Amino acid sequence: MTSPIAKLGLGSGQFGLDQAAFRGRPREAEARDILAIAARSGIPTLEVGKHAPPSEAKLGQAMPRPNPFRLSLTTVRPDRGPDFAEAELRAQMQRLGAERVETILAPSATDLFSPAGPKLWDRLKALKDQGLCAKIGVSVYASDDPVGLARRFKPDVVQAPASLLDQRLLLDGTLATLAEMGIEVCLRSIFLSGALFLPPDRAPSHLKAAAGRISRARRLIAEGRSDPLQAALGFALSRPEASTVLVGVSSAAEMSAVVAAAMSPPPDLDWDEMAINDPVALDPRAWAAA
Repeated sequence: MTSPIAKLGLGSGQFGLDQAAFRGRPREAEARDILAIAARSGIPTLEVGKHAPPSEAKLGQAMPRPNPFRLSLTTVRPDRGPDFAEAELRAQMQRLGAERVETILAPSATDLFSPAGPKLWDRLKALKDQGLCAKIGVSVYASDDPVGLARRFKPDVVQAPASLLDQRLLLDGTLATLAEMGIEVCLRSIFLSGALFLPPDRAPSHLKAAAGRISRARRLIAEGRSDPLQAALGFALSRPEASTVLVGVSSAAEMSAVVAAAMSPPPDLDWDEMAINDPVALDPRAWAAA
């Protein structure tokens, strides 16, 4: 049986490399420890989030050598044209010390459907043909019609939000359909802004309306003799539709906790009872407009 760790991907977005220090330690030292734990544990994928160029250089310096990770990058938006997007990708790879990467993602479905989107996609296909990456894909929201997008653009990878609280794309069959089309599904936002880890009165404002449902999920997890981290990871890693499950951590201690939880047997919980059915509470676009 394949280890659940083989399905994990680590996102660098929470490393805080643009910040001066973490509990008195240089951020690059913390990042180096996080990456070392991930490498030792056998986590195969590293998604590089958006960082300032100096911070990306620090991340490149913090990488274990030889680099054990399959790297995933996201392009800039297509507004300034495919030449600019390619130049930015190549500069980012140079800062990271990578000659090629596993995956390059277009930033969003909205970007692909913009007037400049098709030219960006054509350029990504060309970069794949040149061997700069093995796969190309796109990051989507639940409201983006991911299946329709996949039929039009035929990506290798679709990155989508799903969690034990936000099961929309699982319940409506979207992610299963993508997997049946031969598309790799990468789950993100599996902790839903940390909603399960915070008391109801400290939940993000956009989730206040769902506070009762979140409290119920926390109670069910406790009654099942589990904890929120183990439950969130157990749910995501057990999904047959998912090829990769992305997690974000800000410290080496959090990385160790994620590895330990992922290696634990998944809890026996009624996942269906934990789903939130409020699309407004779950939609990042609604959060921005609130």
